[in-house]
Amino acid sequence: EVQLVESGGGLVQPGGSLRLSCTTSGYTYRRAWFRQAPGKEREAVAGLYASGGTYYPDTDSVKGRFTISQDNAKNTLYLQMTGLKPEDTAMYYCAAATYSRPLNWYSASAYNLWGQGTQVTVSS
Repeated sequence: EVQLVESGGGLVQPGGSLRLSCTTSGYTYRRAWFRQAPGKEREAVAGLYASGGTYYPDTDSVKGRFTISQDNAKNTLYLQMTGLKPEDTAMYYCAAATYSRPLNWYSASAYNLWGQGTQVTVSS
């Protein structure tokens, strides 16, 4: 059974950086990072396929500030976040799909496994 274990959240000042990690115990077709702030819908912030292709939202919400990557030797997915803003405050979730579904990468329904979440708080 594939499991996801997240780490790396915390409190950071505006303009700061954090790196989230998600260790996967088995094969995944694609993985992504989502976030959910209180009272808001869960949104995708970055996606990565097993082939190495990466995806980001078309909006400017995280463009140029967030980078998704993977270390295959460690079976670990990363989300490097720079230039953090108070509006980035949310619970961040790692998601994985162990098989292909005909859904866009940013659709939560495209993933069948979810991590427990790690809190990111951006505040002075």
